[in-house]
Amino acid sequence: MKFRLIKFNLTMIVALAITPLSLFAEEAEEQSPWAGKATLGYLATSGNTENSTLNTGFEVGYTSGQWAHLLEAAAISASEDEVTTAEAYDLGWKSERKITDHDFLFGRLQWRKDNFGAFDTQFSQSVGYGRRLIENDKHKLNAELGVGARQSELQLGGKEDETIFTAGAYYKWELSETAEFRQDLTVEAGDENTYTESVTAISAKLLGELALVASYTIKNNSDVPPLAEKTDTYTALSLEYTF
Repeated sequence: MKFRLIKFNLTMIVALAITPLSLFAEEAEEQSPWAGKATLGYLATSGNTENSTLNTGFEVGYTSGQWAHLLEAAAISASEDEVTTAEAYDLGWKSERKITDHDFLFGRLQWRKDNFGAFDTQFSQSVGYGRRLIENDKHKLNAELGVGARQSELQLGGKEDETIFTAGAYYKWELSETAEFRQDLTVEAGDENTYTESVTAISAKLLGELALVASYTIKNNSDVPPLAEKTDTYTALSLEYTF
């Protein structure tokens, strides 16, 4: 009888010790400060001409207290009859410091490289103020204003260093539990050139954290060398995995 009582007491002690640890582990898992996603899209055609396009990207975010940090990277490549016709890369870092439930300050670094564009590379640094204009279960809209600097290298040679003013609007619409629409607009305005980027995307979940994403990107530079195109557009169909 005494042995059964001791065994029961030990069982209860172990259960009581494990229960809060299990709850803590579940809570920690639910409130993980890390979040991210990875995308990959590829299309190949053959016949009279052989075409292939590849687009890939990822982003990783970390949130702690009043701070939020985001690292983004993307690449696109296209070829026709084994000749490369497009090749571009993007890399960005952003940090936000919340000052109220709706207002925040931010700092951003953005690097772009385009082997076939008017500018070989563009590197900008900016700081500014942002506000969450709409934030509910269905719709989210953030607006930002900032100031900074940009260093550009032209494809044909030469450099441009200038002060820039930045503006951005970022909208997300939860169409349903499995579908989402997103529209991002970014502007960097300087004395020498104004860079504008628009990204329109719609995604639909396929299975678990895997989704199919269709996107249309427009990149425009207002001042480019002669014979260079001011606007580049990219249409992509990708698989996206969130984690």
